Amino acid sequence: MQLILYTTLAMLLTAPFVGIGGIVLAVRQDAPSSLVLLVAVPVGALTIGLLIRQMVPASRLLQRFVDAVNRVMREQITGIRVIRAFVRDENERLRFAEANTDLMGVGIRLGRVQAFFGATSLFISNVAAVAVLAIGGHRVVEGGLQLGSLIAFLTYLTLTLGAVTQGLSVFMMAPRAKVSAGRITEVLVTEPSIAEPATPVTVEHWRGDLELDGVTFGYPGAEVPVLRGVSLAARPGRTTAIIGSTGSGKTTLINVMARLLEVDEGAVRIDGADVREVARRDLSELVGLVPQRAYLFAGTVADNLRYGNPAADEAQLWHALEVAQAAEFVRAMPEGLDTVIGQGGSTVSGGQRQRLAIARVLLARPRVYLFDDAFSALDNATEVAVRSALAREIGDATQVIVAQRVSTIRAAETIVVLEAGRVEATGTHEELLATSATYAQIVDSQLTVGEAA
Repeated sequence: MQLILYTTLAMLLTAPFVGIGGIVLAVRQDAPSSLVLLVAVPVGALTIGLLIRQMVPASRLLQRFVDAVNRVMREQITGIRVIRAFVRDENERLRFAEANTDLMGVGIRLGRVQAFFGATSLFISNVAAVAVLAIGGHRVVEGGLQLGSLIAFLTYLTLTLGAVTQGLSVFMMAPRAKVSAGRITEVLVTEPSIAEPATPVTVEHWRGDLELDGVTFGYPGAEVPVLRGVSLAARPGRTTAIIGSTGSGKTTLINVMARLLEVDEGAVRIDGADVREVARRDLSELVGLVPQRAYLFAGTVADNLRYGNPAADEAQLWHALEVAQAAEFVRAMPEGLDTVIGQGGSTVSGGQRQRLAIARVLLARPRVYLFDDAFSALDNATEVAVRSALAREIGDATQVIVAQRVSTIRAAETIVVLEAGRVEATGTHEELLATSATYAQIVDSQLTVGEAA
């Protein structure tokens, strides 16, 4: 897009003026010799136009094959460990070679047409110059034309044919620019799925009383909804745990609570206000989420922590790390808070990423904390220490915990058993053991023989 914009402004807009001006000046110099222009300009324009017409489909294919090569390379870089684990190096090499061969074939074909384009333009200009010399030379000998006028006419001829060639060459880039423009347009016309409310509600003091009322949600194109008629409540000062089998919709439910996904039916309310009527910035300050896959950005430890609170000072950072049981390994880093972390947290372990993500959300001081399996990478001792510290630090806030391990959620005041997108049972650990077959089965699968006895 930048290239065609530059060439359009620098060449296409000036080419008509140069071409028309060259024709007018050439006719004024010698009208009989100008007959060459009447033949050369249309022939040149027609020939170059036919070449450009052949380049249009090739340019479209070139863009498609460039995408294919990029896609293969991205998959190979991302999945390098899987490729090595299954020893599929040769297969991936052949897959890249196939995509690259397709790109090379179209590139060579397009390059040949472009080379022929340049040669044809030069050939037409030279033939026209020879014709002018043949016609004008005799007239110079006979005294009917001045030699200076002949040289000036040749200059105007070159300017005119050059302007025609430049103007048409811009259209060589039009097919690829059209594809690029289409992609940019797709981005610009895409409306955010989470819209800002027209008249946001304002609450002076949020308590953090979370309630889901008949929530139903399905991903676009899915045959059945992931969540169906889910109703539950999470109160301040209490811990609400969500457990269920794989694929039961636990992570989707957490994302609905944080309004990362828009419900199809029902409502999510905080302190009686529908989250769809709360300004997104207010909601982000009210609800803190620690996702299932904790993500860290490239930068220092302090930079990542300050995503939760940009104004946090060093004392606040260390306090959050202490609560998240992350202070010890951060102090052991070469530069402490100023230690640089690789993109995605590649330079720290999974458990360290989770603890840093917990510290980050603690700095935001929200009223509702959502932990989406945020303790899965921690050993039992560290998990107990983190949850004990959280109980002291945010005991008055609303906590919603999604977990696979019963040991993580058994002490929660309310446990919600989710199965196939529906709430199957709600209660305490002891109540669910007696009333929910699904919960009893999950507990039984995780107990040792001694614990079962």
